[in-house]
Amino acid sequence: MRPEYDFRGGVRGKHARALRQGYTIRIKHSDGSVEERHCTMEDGAVLLDPDVLQYFPDSESVNKALRSLIALLPNERKAG
Repeated sequence: MRPEYDFRGGVRGKHARALRQGYTIRIKHSDGSVEERHCTMEDGAVLLDPDVLQYFPDSESVNKALRSLIALLPNERKAG
């Protein structure tokens, strides 16, 4: 980070709820037209909290940890 960046008044996760609900991007073109795109998280996407993200930085590490937990579940839960 550059020294001139000051995040002391920042709020962690301030926009997380909006991201989960979806958002609209407005693109202004040079001809004056405006294009709108509504974006949502893909099905199956999971948003990790920052404290979890430092331990599981990618999909591979998350899936590995969850598979090890699944192995501990009773057999009747695995099939359901």
